[in-house]
Amino acid sequence: MIMKRKNVYRLPVLLIAALWLPVAGRSAEKPATAPNVSPTPKIPERSVFIMPVNPLQGRDPFFPNSTRPYEEASAGKKTEDVSMLEIKGFVGTGSSKMVIINNHTFASGDEGDVSTSQGRVHVHCIEIKDNRVIIEVDGQRHELTFRDNL
Repeated sequence: MIMKRKNVYRLPVLLIAALWLPVAGRSAEKPATAPNVSPTPKIPERSVFIMPVNPLQGRDPFFPNSTRPYEEASAGKKTEDVSMLEIKGFVGTGSSKMVIINNHTFASGDEGDVSTSQGRVHVHCIEIKDNRVIIEVDGQRHELTFRDNL
């Protein structure tokens, strides 16, 4: 029995259509959507670096035999020597009063670098009183008193 050609092509076409139609039908369906709720943004966690105090706490990955990180941690913050600051005189009266500290003039609230024999010191003038001045150096308050050498 000889099959006709058009029947030979029908079977593969029907099989392909039977397999493809369910898949094509699914893609045409609209996906279920969630309600319009915006997702809360995730805040990244901040990393914190603590300088190691000794080799057991950590080391420099680029210079593993270096002792530099431990020297800086143990050195701490140097404090400025305020004994080198001296009041040279006062200028003005009342609310416009100014003070001269080591040849640098300050009003209340002024900041500036003062030259000393040991280098520059950053001074913040807090308050000017009759014969004394309250200043701040490296976050510490000090009181300078005027010594009249006349």
